[in-house]
Amino acid sequence: MPDDTRAESEDWGLGLEEEAGAELQKDEGGEPEVESDGGFELPVFTTRRMVQTGIVVVILLVGIYFLFPKLVGLGDALGKLGDADPLWIGIAVLFSIASYATYIALFKAVVGGDALRLTWSETYEINMAGVAATLLFSAGGAGGVALTYWALRKAGMQRREVARRMVAFVGLHYAFYPLALIVFGLLLRTGVLSGNHSVELTIIPAAIAGVMLVVGVLVTLIPSDLEARLMPHAHGAHTRSFVEWAARVPETAGEGFRFALRLFTHPRQGGLAVIGAAGFWAFSIGVLWASFHSLGIHVPLAVVVQGFFLGMVANLFPLAPAGVGAVDAGMIGAFVLFGLPEETVFPAILIFRLISFWMPIPPGVVAFFQLRNTVRRWEEEGLPIERGGELRPAPAGSTLQKVK
Repeated sequence: MPDDTRAESEDWGLGLEEEAGAELQKDEGGEPEVESDGGFELPVFTTRRMVQTGIVVVILLVGIYFLFPKLVGLGDALGKLGDADPLWIGIAVLFSIASYATYIALFKAVVGGDALRLTWSETYEINMAGVAATLLFSAGGAGGVALTYWALRKAGMQRREVARRMVAFVGLHYAFYPLALIVFGLLLRTGVLSGNHSVELTIIPAAIAGVMLVVGVLVTLIPSDLEARLMPHAHGAHTRSFVEWAARVPETAGEGFRFALRLFTHPRQGGLAVIGAAGFWAFSIGVLWASFHSLGIHVPLAVVVQGFFLGMVANLFPLAPAGVGAVDAGMIGAFVLFGLPEETVFPAILIFRLISFWMPIPPGVVAFFQLRNTVRRWEEEGLPIERGGELRPAPAGSTLQKVK
């Protein structure tokens, strides 16, 4: 790769590596762990970190599932857990496994494959380790993002290419979120599908989702040479420095969203990615559907879908580790608004969260340690980026390069 291209790639990291280092490189005493080559290293799962996270999680779960039901007069709502049908619990577990399998397929199709020859086992380790990091390293998913960034950089991918691919991954992954709210919101409102069709649960979410889609489309219009277009209007060293810095995020976001849109609209090129994104949401909703059935609760499918996505909005709450407590409360509230009895909603959501969220944590911790060993093996035997591959055609004005 030419030196000027390498320099450009190193300069356009969007600050992710610094953020990853600040998030991940501190050990138990707060000091950074440093590799022999001077780079940052991932921490171990320290006792202090796990205890702190555990305390927060226990407080949230006890408050939502034990104290709140008693305060509102629901009695022993969780006593129904013992009545859950093992067959439906098994079906929910299978749905959960399928959801993570499709999530991994999405990651491999978008981030790896053409540019980074990750094996399926390496892809599994990165994604499942991210599941554990999301809970144990920070709230709001930042831990998982930082760990994924770290792994891809260790695999040899350039900074800006990592940022672009991750933007595309997230964009394609969440594209089905607003689409589902629009489709099922309209179908419920018009009576095509059975269920509560109140405006606040159907039309308003659909309208907000529509705005989200429009914003996403507008992002694809951001040119890759935004900095070059703005520089002639910048006067003075400070202004030019600010323009150079400020253009990074929108440029990379635009390239990432265009890449995601190209995958979405070209099945031959992005079929695995689209199937992975749609499959993740479909199987995750399947876990929730089976959780209701395990307690003998029959909820219209459209209500399950709409309630799922409305409840998941609470995942944006920044103070709860990985949405713990916030998502639980959001989903409970959504289904209560749809008219389901509170004493049946509480245990059903608890079963859903136990299977879809808590069950993958142990294999995620194992994958975390496997990934550390894999990175060491890369450093000794050669990086995945050196295995060959060719980047997909880039948008006009982009600087994607062929990887030898």
